[in-house]
Amino acid sequence: MTRLSAFATVLGVVLLLVFSGQGWAQQAAATTSAEKGHAFSTSDSTIGELLDNPATHAVLQKDVPNVVTSPQIDQARDMTLVAIQPYAPADLTDAVLAKIDADLAKIPSSPAK
Repeated sequence: MTRLSAFATVLGVVLLLVFSGQGWAQQAAATTSAEKGHAFSTSDSTIGELLDNPATHAVLQKDVPNVVTSPQIDQARDMTLVAIQPYAPADLTDAVLAKIDADLAKIPSSPAK
């Protein structure tokens, strides 16, 4: 099994568990980092928010291309990278998340226009 297909399989199982469980309502009601008025981050910004902004999307594409190109990534749009870290430990190590956070901190928090 390739690394990407293993990631996709694990992400699919995680999403099924999360979306069928108790975390769904909290995630659906969450506001974006930009709406909260603070910078983007792996712990506060949803994957969807990061993918929809061209500048933050570029950071993800550079640092975690396997995550960005996963066929199931759209199913994780309401989750954060930190939330899916336990299910993709090879791709989302603490060091990778720290690098992403450092890159995201350089991007203004205003929504992309």
